[in-house]
Amino acid sequence: MEAAAEAPGAPAALSCFSYNQDCTSLAIGTTTGYRLFSLSSVEQLDQVHESNEIPDVYIVERLFSSSLVVVVSHAKPQQMNVYHFKKGTEICNYSYSSKILSIRLNRQRLVVCLEESIYIHNIKDMKLLKTILDTPPNTTGLCALSINHANSYLAYPGSATSGEIVLYDGNTLKTACTIPAHDGPLAALAFNSTGSKLASASEKGTVIRVFSIPGGQKLYEFRRGMKRYVNISSLVFSMDSQFLCASSNTETVHIFKLEHLTDSRPEEPPTWSGYMGKMFQAATNYLPAQVSGMMSQDRAFATVRLNISGQRNICALSTIQKLPRLLVTTSDGHLYIYNLDPQDGGECVLIKNHSLLGSGKMEENKENDLQPPVPQSYAATVARQSTVPSTSTMPGYSEDGGALRGEVIPEHEFATGPVCLDDENEFPPIILCRGGQPGKAKRS
Repeated sequence: MEAAAEAPGAPAALSCFSYNQDCTSLAIGTTTGYRLFSLSSVEQLDQVHESNEIPDVYIVERLFSSSLVVVVSHAKPQQMNVYHFKKGTEICNYSYSSKILSIRLNRQRLVVCLEESIYIHNIKDMKLLKTILDTPPNTTGLCALSINHANSYLAYPGSATSGEIVLYDGNTLKTACTIPAHDGPLAALAFNSTGSKLASASEKGTVIRVFSIPGGQKLYEFRRGMKRYVNISSLVFSMDSQFLCASSNTETVHIFKLEHLTDSRPEEPPTWSGYMGKMFQAATNYLPAQVSGMMSQDRAFATVRLNISGQRNICALSTIQKLPRLLVTTSDGHLYIYNLDPQDGGECVLIKNHSLLGSGKMEENKENDLQPPVPQSYAATVARQSTVPSTSTMPGYSEDGGALRGEVIPEHEFATGPVCLDDENEFPPIILCRGGQPGKAKRS
């Protein structure tokens, strides 16, 4: 679910693209607005929604299969707009001190990443909970948020020169630990669906590591390649955490299987190749640690060779029509769907290529079938009327006592009139009701 990836050098019509948290939806930003697609079928790409109200969109994030969409445009790169797209209404907007580089969502938190600061909001009422200031320069807005709102772990670079990861608990609003993941600066971060594992890659792009969360112990190490450094553009787990996919600016997509082969592989029959394999494994014990580590790293379980190279792309591992699929969205406006053999791996087979810039079939209500049942009712009522502060930023209160240190919180403006997100089948059921006092929240 690599979010809202900017695509430098791409055709002018396509500026960003992102999968939602459970890979059931794809969002793209264009020069004229944004579009949402359902990923419930291989053969047919259904356009769920199209908006032309905001031009030059470079970030668009959808919360699962709900109607909540967050959009940022090049026209106002410091402003985040939150919409209920089915009702065609703006819920609120927030302005920040510098350009918004990335946004992450789960059912508990909304995270906004700037180059040297991170803002954490409570998604039920959009209240600012925490401002993390003076983070190391993060020019790409690299960060990852666990989609499991029970823990809401946030990961971001702890250094601009090394591969240190800061693990932050988005619920308790405290740092959990730091992980020395790589020697070089980080290029990609991704949590699995439960927030119990974190994958990372450095700017070299040769080695991918997986750590346990929240402890930070290294669980797996995969080698993507040895011959050349690459720019990792996408790192994503499958929803069942059995596979990890990595794509880059090369033509090859790698899929790794998260298993310890020494524990699960049956005893091989006594063959010459088997004998040599054991001898090779034993020899690594006498080699320098760096060399033996390179030899013991697991290689790709499955691969895809794209017919393009040098274009930015993002991937997703999803189950569509009861079969495991690999999805690859490219900056030239195409969605490629491959079959993945979960038993034998190997080369994945391309089964469909969709154009994202053509006229999609509109099916506004189709995604109701995709929305998983919400385990408990999320009830929140918010009442705010339009209030426009006179300055772009204002000193204010955050729960960590930031105002005492002279911190600045973003300006926010709530849409005029009532906005009801009270659908029981979607999240979040936020209701902006009449009768509330300006700037104050009213909870049921």
